[in-house]
Amino acid sequence: MPNVAPNAAGRFGRLGWLWLSVLVLVIDQASKFYFESSLTLYQQIVIIPDYFSWTLAYNTGAAFSFLADSSGWQRWLFALIAVVVSAVLVVWLKRLGRNETWLAVALALVLGGALGNLYDRIALGHVIDFILVHWQNRWYFPAFNFADSAISVGAVMLALDMLKSKKTGEAVHD
Repeated sequence: MPNVAPNAAGRFGRLGWLWLSVLVLVIDQASKFYFESSLTLYQQIVIIPDYFSWTLAYNTGAAFSFLADSSGWQRWLFALIAVVVSAVLVVWLKRLGRNETWLAVALALVLGGALGNLYDRIALGHVIDFILVHWQNRWYFPAFNFADSAISVGAVMLALDMLKSKKTGEAVHD
């Protein structure tokens, strides 16, 4: 795998990657603010006919609206999980070696996305989603947001790192 940013850990320290998390958080919150102020609930703006639209949806559950129909207790459960996971990710980032750039980027992406959705969950009681991928009017992937995308990209990077580590005995780093 490519070296994402040479010497970043050396210049900023291992926790320097938290700036990537902050960037993800800022982009996530700015995009949610924009779409919430520009669209009404469930309104769709077609970007690519039959495939991609902007929309506004609120998710009180977890991924794919898991437990969204519950009475509200799930808000605090998912917030607690996000806080614990975020703390674990910060500790993990802090313990990374200087040559673990790929893993640092992966963790920072997941952390930034988790914090973006955590803010929504605590402040609003739901997560704002606005990206809608679909096929004609027959199949719709659940709406998602920038934070979800960062979490997904980071998770794929983590999986690739683990697969590469298992295959070669070395992690995917510099």
